[in-house]
Amino acid sequence: LVALQIGRYVVERVATAPPVDLVYPRALEARVHADLADVPRMMAVFEEAFGPYPHPAYTVVVTADDLEIPLEAQGMGVFGANHIDGAGSLERLVAHELAHQWFGNSVGVTLWRHIWLNEGFACYAEWLWSERSGGASAHQKALAHHARLASLPQDLLLADPGPDDMFDDRVYKRGALTLQALRLTLGDGPFFTLLREWMSRHRGRSVGTDDFVALAEEIAGPEVRTLLHAWLFETTLPELPAGGAPGEPAPLTAPLSTTPRSPR
Repeated sequence: LVALQIGRYVVERVATAPPVDLVYPRALEARVHADLADVPRMMAVFEEAFGPYPHPAYTVVVTADDLEIPLEAQGMGVFGANHIDGAGSLERLVAHELAHQWFGNSVGVTLWRHIWLNEGFACYAEWLWSERSGGASAHQKALAHHARLASLPQDLLLADPGPDDMFDDRVYKRGALTLQALRLTLGDGPFFTLLREWMSRHRGRSVGTDDFVALAEEIAGPEVRTLLHAWLFETTLPELPAGGAPGEPAPLTAPLSTTPRSPR
């Protein structure tokens, strides 16, 4: 819930509703401005998809030293100097850590076995940001990652991966694929209603996989349990459902940018 960063930092407010502050060493200013300029737009996309930002403010800290991975705490994302290169190479991680403010720092998990509710959702948020900002669509991302997971061992139980595999990349990607399977099955309207209701109903609470399955049934009907059971409680990787034409749902709304980007 809490992180403490001590150093010689510039503090710069870049948005006010909700407040977004960038905190960084002066020497990294140009790289920070290049890589984090889209954070307010990411915030807008995620508020549309998931509901209102659930904390009073968001602070992005870039440390002077390198870090192994970015981290987040409630209301804060922390990136090492090595994650901010001025070329946006790790943009997906900026989106990922912001999404954790909804999934993990607002709606938490009762037990670590339910970690896909944090990491799978934050990974799917990366795909949504790509889709909404002119990059590869969520479905294109899903197809690529499904092909990769299909070539890996089929021994991961998403609903309870165990302590050794709790942060295995398959948890992240299969969790995101589960959400894409739901989106393809339900359509955009019911799917995003489900995500917003999930956040609204459980804000400030801890939940488990059964809570998500129950809410999905409430919104989409009992038939959705069969779909979720295959993704969550079986080890074999299911096929993605057919949906839309050609199997790809329409974007949530018009993309924020029409400038093509290379998929990351």
